[in-house]
Amino acid sequence: MSDDSKQIRILAVDDHPILRQGVASLIADESDMTLVAEASDGREAIRQFRAHRPDITLMDLQMPEMNGLDAMIAIREEFPDARVIVLTTYSGDVQALRALKAGARAYLLKNSLHKELLGAIRAVHAGRKTLTPEVSFQLAEHSAEESLTAAEVRVLSLIAEGHTNKEIAALLSTTEDAVKGQVRSILAKLGASDRTHAAMIGLKRGIIEL
Repeated sequence: MSDDSKQIRILAVDDHPILRQGVASLIADESDMTLVAEASDGREAIRQFRAHRPDITLMDLQMPEMNGLDAMIAIREEFPDARVIVLTTYSGDVQALRALKAGARAYLLKNSLHKELLGAIRAVHAGRKTLTPEVSFQLAEHSAEESLTAAEVRVLSLIAEGHTNKEIAALLSTTEDAVKGQVRSILAKLGASDRTHAAMIGLKRGIIEL
């Protein structure tokens, strides 16, 4: 068996060329890894996965055309054994949980890639899962909390966009009193002091996106 056949074959998916270049240079120095393809959005990721069948896919979450979460779900529906490592700028527990439920084997923050990426690739290739300590802490910290309902997430998104309770009521075809009740519930569940604080927590934890 040649050395090439033992190499971990990697697909790098990110809409930022600089990050893909950084990943490529990290992998280039490793004798047991090779970068077989790159993609800049979710749809291209699916095409490249079909073409190359990589051992490991490095997947950004925030991308144009199709986000990383949807691309990962699509890939794993077609190829259930696909091993995906999520790369993200966000340590939010909700986003991490979504990715793990969708089948991600690892969740890494981009600011720590130079320290953790190669180890994570080898660990996932060997069948293990891995999380950065920061993400593990976030998941543990919020694991016992009651999550927001779909309706509350919609209200929180509209709060983050700057809408008043009255405007939210009109947009959702409900009463202002009903919205006030939902806002009270959101503040209590998130431990937020006011609407602005709730929106900040929602964005940080990945509950909502702007």
